[in-house]
Amino acid sequence: MRRAVITRNTAETRITVTLRLDGRGRARVATGIRFLDHMLELVARHGAFDLDLAANGDLDVDQHHTVEDAGIALGEAVAAAVGSKRGINRAGYFIMPMDETLAVAAIDLSGRPHATIDLKTRTRLVGDLQTELVHDFFEGFAAAARANVHIKVMYGRSSHHKIEAVFKAFARALRFAVSKDRQLRNVLPSTKGLL
Repeated sequence: MRRAVITRNTAETRITVTLRLDGRGRARVATGIRFLDHMLELVARHGAFDLDLAANGDLDVDQHHTVEDAGIALGEAVAAAVGSKRGINRAGYFIMPMDETLAVAAIDLSGRPHATIDLKTRTRLVGDLQTELVHDFFEGFAAAARANVHIKVMYGRSSHHKIEAVFKAFARALRFAVSKDRQLRNVLPSTKGLL
């Protein structure tokens, strides 16, 4: 079973993640930031993952630590659940429309962490989430999952739609990247022999 349980405790946050890659899109998320909870629920649903994520952070100071550490903990869970990477597709991409917005996400579980996030928002907040922290979430995920993550909003007006389209595109790209390749069942998806 491709499953992981991760606990991340720092002086700023305490986060526990349980992730099952071959799930049914079920989520129980509580970060103290309701809009982030909603985005992580979307990741579970559109990724077809089962995700439990509980975060207790220093929200009285700022949202930054909680958002970034949630990305880090989720990245650690993906890396642990995917294991040796034998037989997976390794890379995935998705183009997600949401009304007037179009977002693209591409992911490679290459073992080389990198994040390029092209997301511009018009507002400082969407719901209760500080919009600039979306970058930190994905950068934290990429570092911990040791993945290339590229996200670009092609166009759009609503900051809410942009962020939601980004999380949905990310989830569907990740879903394909971690899914099993029927032709290369036990093969490592690299000519180097190492990922």
